Amino acid sequence: MDYIFGPVQSRRLGRSLGIDLFPGKICNLNCVYCEVGPTRSPVCRRAAYSPVRSICEEIDEWCADPKRLASADVLTVTAKGEPTLHSGLGEILNHLKVKAGKPVALLTNGTTLTDVEVRRELMAADVVVPSLDAARDEGFARVDRPAAGLDLAAIIDGLTLFSQDFPGRIWLEILLVQGLNDAPEDIAALLPALGRMRIDRIQLNTVVRPPAEAWARPLSRERLTAIAGHMHRELGLPVDLPFAPSGAQASASAAIPATRIDPALPAAIRDDILHMVQRRPCTGVDIDRTFHLGGPEKVGQLLDPLIHAGLLHLQAHDGVWYYRMALRGPGMDPGGPA
Repeated sequence: MDYIFGPVQSRRLGRSLGIDLFPGKICNLNCVYCEVGPTRSPVCRRAAYSPVRSICEEIDEWCADPKRLASADVLTVTAKGEPTLHSGLGEILNHLKVKAGKPVALLTNGTTLTDVEVRRELMAADVVVPSLDAARDEGFARVDRPAAGLDLAAIIDGLTLFSQDFPGRIWLEILLVQGLNDAPEDIAALLPALGRMRIDRIQLNTVVRPPAEAWARPLSRERLTAIAGHMHRELGLPVDLPFAPSGAQASASAAIPATRIDPALPAAIRDDILHMVQRRPCTGVDIDRTFHLGGPEKVGQLLDPLIHAGLLHLQAHDGVWYYRMALRGPGMDPGGPA
């Protein structure tokens, strides 16, 4: 399938079926931490960047199988970029609600909630996970690198208006990058902005997976925990912290299979894994958690032929190996570790 992937195990949402609205990255931000990679040409205009009919047909096909539908706890609308830039978002959300009968979540960077039409369309969702990484223009510019014309004060106002009208759950994500938006004045500026909003919980995060900019560094666990405690005390809201990176206990060398075998990987599972990795870097633990292939070492054995075919490569980040889509064509050096 071109738009549907998973279900994948989400620490926030459970077994989540992803609906990715874009064939490539379309976004109005160029966040230094983005797992998808840099935004080459920022886009602010809403348009039908992919056909609504094709997306809805895939939804119909997937939901027609009761066993498959039962395997998902939630259907999550996302994108390689910002999903609310798709002008057919409202139609897609409503189609999901009718066809699936499951909770529908939406991940968004929150920038388009300045638009009353976007706010209206999102009323069809059950859970909205918007982002707000900074309440100071300096931090916003350094971390999110917005397209020209985006105004942080207006974005915060849009988030506030949406939060006050939306009947579902709002889990606001804040991602902090060392030295860019984590100074005491950055945290202090966030508190009154968040205090204006009706949100259910805060997802406090930092750079965990390989980012768009290799120099983007995470906050220490101690620093992130201290900020979470401060926010909880000041706002009276639950503040979630990220789990340890999957497989972080293993050394980088241990994450690479010591032996190479060529087991048969069913084509459907292979394609699902490629679709999953295309959307974000994944460890062997992440992939095994979703596909139950027999453990991270078995995953390494199964995916080794895809690395040698130039479809995947391995990238180390903070001592953990992640599978990523190769940037070069099949048959060429994938750029993974020796």
